[in-house]
Parts: sequence; C-alpha cells; structure tokens
Amino acid sequence: MSNPGAETAKTRGQWSSEPAFIFSMAAAAVGLGNLWRFPYMVGEYGGGAFILAYLIALFIVCLPIMYLEVAAGRLAQGNTVHTYRQVHRWGAWYGWFVVGLTVIISSYYLVITGWTLGYAVDAIRDDLQVFSDFSAGYASVYYFLGIIALSSLVLIRGIGALEAFSKILMPVLLIIIIALVITASQMEGWQQAKEFLLYADFSAWQESELWIMAFAQGFYTLAIGQGYLVTYGSYIPAKAHVPRACLIVGVTESGIALLAGWMIFPFVFTYGMDPGQGSQLAFSTLPVVFENMSWGVPVAMAFFLLFFMAAFSSCLAGLKVIVSAIAEEFGVSNLRAVGMVAVMMLALGLPSALSFSPLELSVGGTPVLDWIDQLVGGQVVLFSGVLGAGFFCWMVKPMRLRKGLGTRSHWWEWRIYIVGRWLPFLVLGWVLLIWLLGGGLAD
Repeated sequence: MSNPGAETAKTRGQWSSEPAFIFSMAAAAVGLGNLWRFPYMVGEYGGGAFILAYLIALFIVCLPIMYLEVAAGRLAQGNTVHTYRQVHRWGAWYGWFVVGLTVIISSYYLVITGWTLGYAVDAIRDDLQVFSDFSAGYASVYYFLGIIALSSLVLIRGIGALEAFSKILMPVLLIIIIALVITASQMEGWQQAKEFLLYADFSAWQESELWIMAFAQGFYTLAIGQGYLVTYGSYIPAKAHVPRACLIVGVTESGIALLAGWMIFPFVFTYGMDPGQGSQLAFSTLPVVFENMSWGVPVAMAFFLLFFMAAFSSCLAGLKVIVSAIAEEFGVSNLRAVGMVAVMMLALGLPSALSFSPLELSVGGTPVLDWIDQLVGGQVVLFSGVLGAGFFCWMVKPMRLRKGLGTRSHWWEWRIYIVGRWLPFLVLGWVLLIWLLGGGLAD
C-alpha cells in the first residue's frame, strides 16, 4: 500500500535543540492541562487525596508511557497514523482513533482558549466579569470563532512559529504564577487551602472514580494517548536524550499544576466559593481576586494574556497532530489540511461553545463542554494511552526502543516495557474486580 506519510517524513523539520523541544512540549500542555483542568479536578475529587493519587499515577505509570510515545515518534519520523502503521499494518486504525480523539478534545479546547482570550481582552479594557456574566451572552461563541481563525494562521507558518512562541511564554508565565501564589499566601483562606491540599482523606481512595480521574489527569497533563507526544517526538533532534527531556517536562508540568492549586484555592476559600464548581473554577475565582488587589488591573492583564498564550499553545499542539495526519496521509498541502481542520473544529466545537451561552446546551443537565471533558478527557484518554502503550511494547523490540530513547542504558527500556506490557492487563483486571464487587465505573 502507498504511504504518503513516509515520503513526507524525510523532509520534515526538527526542533533546533533538546531545550527547544522541552520548552515547546511543556508549553503544549501547561495552559489547559494544568492551569485550567488540574485545579478543577482537585476541587471535585477531594483535594489532597486526589493530588497524592495523581502523583502516584504520574511517576509510576505516566512518565514511562510518555518516554515510549516520544521515542516511537522519533523512530517513525512521521505523523501519528504513520507511526502506528510502522509498528504493525493494523496500527493505522489505532492511529486514526488517536487522531479522532484529539479532534474531539481540540474542539472544546478551542472554546476554553476563547474564554482566556475574552478575559485577556476584558482585563485590558478594565472590565473583568465573573464567569456567569461573561457567559450570559454569546461571547463564548465569538471568541471560539476568533481562536479558530488565529490558530489556522499560526499553523500555516509551521513549526518555527511554535518554537519561538514557546521560548517566551514559559518563563514569564511561571513568574506571574509564583507572584500570585505569594499573594495567595497572605489571604485569610490560606490555612483552609493548606488543609484542603495537604491533608488526604484516604477513605476517598475507595472510590474507583477518583483513581480513574487521577490517572486520566496524569495522562492529560503529559498529553499521553492523544498523538501530541508522537507528533512532537517526530521533530526531536537526533542527539536528544528522550528520558531526560521528558522527565524535565513532566516535573515542570506537575510543578505548575500544583502551583495553580496553591494560586487558586486560597482565594476560593477566602471569598467563600465552591471548590467543586467544575470547569469554570479559574474563571469564576480570578476576576474576584484581581478586583480586590491593589495592583489588580496590570496583574490581571499580564496573567490573562499569558494564560491565553499558554492555552493557545495547547490548542496548536492538538491541531498540529490533526493537520500532520491529514496532510501526510492524504497527500494534501499544509494549507488545505489546515482549512479542513478548521471546518471540523467549527462543526464539533460549536455545541461546546453554545453550552455556555443563553442556549445552555447540555447533556443530562451537564453542559456539553463539561460532559465531553469528563467522558473523553477522562476515561477515553486513559483507554487510549493504556492501549497505545501495550501496542508499542508488545510489537517493538527492546533494541529498537533504546535507539528511539537515545540512551545506552537498559534500565530505561525495561522500566518502560514492564509498565507498557502489563498495564493493559492490570487495568482489565482492576475493571473486572470493580465490576464483580458491584462498584462499576460510574459509581
């Protein structure tokens, strides 16, 4: 069979260095995976108990799978579909499943990125609103359309634009977050936030849903099972040490996620807000924070502009996965592929945008955006990452994997093989055990 992806792979660009890959990969996930999603997951699933479960999942399971996906992309030097096809001829079907999953996630990512742009614009106008006021009209829809247009323009420019964008974003955003954490430490709700974030109620660990969401957040944080790592790994330089680069990205992502919790929850408790209010947690909390700060206007402008840039970088990463697959697999130009993806995003993302508008589209009383995030961003991402890890580890020989990792140490490859090969069976056994005990995934 013909393989247009293989032809295109020969001429694809590369990150200029290992640090460039680290900056770009970190920026791809830091915006929404950590600043937006992590705090609201912590709020909904019990604070410290969820954080500890998340850290266990991250360092024991998620990081080895991250190494694996980046190494696979580096070996195949192609898009997600091409990479899985290189492993096995039936792998292309799974590759398209991953691309489809990324299409769905990106469709509502664009909506949330529109919120960050809207808040950045409102901050510049000194007209910040709490989320209920922001979503009272059709601002969510208008900014969603604007993000589709803007991301299409950047993707047409290619990989160089992503790299330059990320190098500026990360350090400045981190400085702003640390400054807000210092401010939060002076608030009345700081002690209550400490208790919420540091003390774990281990009885919550008996709930299967907490563990599912903790593992899913680990996968989400590191962009596992969504094609990001495979696609970004295909651009990694030949001399890069994949485990080292991925470990730095993972620690950076987790550190920023934890800082986001310390940034938001002291204000949540100070102003008597509900920590479990869902996806709009950051957008409901931060306007109140900045309104009550002496230097609130300039800080709000800086924060929301950087929040938008981080979220936008997350969007670009997902869209890059889709554009690469379409352009290389169907042999169309990058420009045409970007246009096709823009139309898909418009069709699939509009219901999520309208769920936070006067129409209030919902599924069973849950806004469409939240419903998709909890289903696809939770259980489906987890399934995709576990299945992909098993597929790679049972089909790719250790020696070949070591070449992709860029290391001579056998320790890295065997750690990945132990996790990747047996994780699918452990997950299946766990699901069966829950079913036999009558818990069920939906409890």
